[in-house]
Amino acid sequence: MPACVRKRHAGRGGLSTGRSAWARGVPGQRGEAHPACPSMALFPRWTNNAARASALLALLLPAVALAALWVLQRTPWVTRQAEPVEQPVQFDHRHHVRDEGIDCRFCHTEVERSPSAGIPSTQVCMGCHAQVWNKGAYLEPVRAAWFSDRGIPWRRVHDLPDFVYFNHAIHAGKGVGCVTCHGRVDEMPVTQQASPLTMGWCLGCHRDPTPNLRPVEQVTSLTWTATEELRRRGEPATGDAEKDARALGAQLATQHDVHTRDSCSTCHR
Repeated sequence: MPACVRKRHAGRGGLSTGRSAWARGVPGQRGEAHPACPSMALFPRWTNNAARASALLALLLPAVALAALWVLQRTPWVTRQAEPVEQPVQFDHRHHVRDEGIDCRFCHTEVERSPSAGIPSTQVCMGCHAQVWNKGAYLEPVRAAWFSDRGIPWRRVHDLPDFVYFNHAIHAGKGVGCVTCHGRVDEMPVTQQASPLTMGWCLGCHRDPTPNLRPVEQVTSLTWTATEELRRRGEPATGDAEKDARALGAQLATQHDVHTRDSCSTCHR
């Protein structure tokens, strides 16, 4: 009997035992392959595992891709954090702020009354440098802008998206220090973005503003600490920067009517 032919076989005498050849496990019966027959499968068995792996990858890849994008947009490569921004004039905040003690508001004149802090005009620069370093090569772009009656093309360092509304005046008026967002510019030879400025970073402060509050008269100080402020006021200080900032911030929040603000319309108008 050909082994590859599928047919019922009950033996010469019929179903004498009452059980079919299929039930007895006789090869070649009811679709069962005979040992002598070549395999009838269209694909090798390893393709089953390959199909399962492909289905699993199809499910995992979108999730991995979304997670990678979520992480990527929070890295300095995207946020431009800690990326020095070269300017048309080699302006060194270390010299002007730390060495000379020039207040932030001397150059950024609008910070207390306008959404934009403002950038120094050529006139502000020449107010000093018409007499100081008035022949220095570094200041040639400033003099050229002055004599041609045009502004200096400063490059923006902290560049928020157009759909984000930020008001410098309200932050400074409530006691949020410049250093909170801009970092220690008095230690930067070239100005760079110190904070990530992501939505999550901003919301962290809007939901819990007290550790970032200080007396309004100290908003431009880059070395102010809550511990020293508490001691100056004669109030108990633990010496722990975070605990003291929270203790003082709770007082200042009440004094300046500061509340949590995390509604969408606060920044997206």
